[in-house]
Amino acid sequence: MAKRFELIVFDWDGTLMDSAAAIVAAIQAACGDLGIEPPSDERARHIIGLGLQDALRAALPDVDPSRYREVAERYRYHYLSHDHELVLFKGAFELIRALGEAGFLLAIATGKTRNGLDRALAGSGLRPLFHASRCADECHSKPHPQMLLELMDEFALAPENTLMIGDTTHDLLMARNANVQAVAVAYGAHPRLSLEAEAPLLCADSVAEMHAWLMQNA
Repeated sequence: MAKRFELIVFDWDGTLMDSAAAIVAAIQAACGDLGIEPPSDERARHIIGLGLQDALRAALPDVDPSRYREVAERYRYHYLSHDHELVLFKGAFELIRALGEAGFLLAIATGKTRNGLDRALAGSGLRPLFHASRCADECHSKPHPQMLLELMDEFALAPENTLMIGDTTHDLLMARNANVQAVAVAYGAHPRLSLEAEAPLLCADSVAEMHAWLMQNA
């Protein structure tokens, strides 16, 4: 069957890696270290996928921006203390391998830094299976379309040949801003109702459901 899309772009945290809870815990622990009122679980989960500075502005709107650097340092300390314990969602490795074998170009667009993504790719074993990636310290943060625009330019592909997959409204809005179709996953950071409001092609409850849909529809 002819492919509808040539390039499939994945978010990382909450989409391929089960890391949302660890991100929330690290943000809250960083605030606790510094005597700052921590964000609620809901607020902390909402900022997942943004670049760190944008995430801190959204999570801690009442904190003086001059303190963001020390919050970021404590966040990195707590997150990196446990990131070796994080794992891919069940079936994620097999999904990426199957898509590669089917001839799709695969890329990542993430709110992680380049160092953070390199560390995660090395630990997960997925590094050889992706053809390109963009990170928040190299591009504008989501939902700005720069990550997707650069990836499409790298492969000389049009928006209609590109699909974005993510677990947050930031991912879906980035796709919309780049005129790219999107698939949402409802097992990550943002609730299903928020994702469905952005009208993705699919809102999957599991990697297995996403895998089956992609093999039939991508």
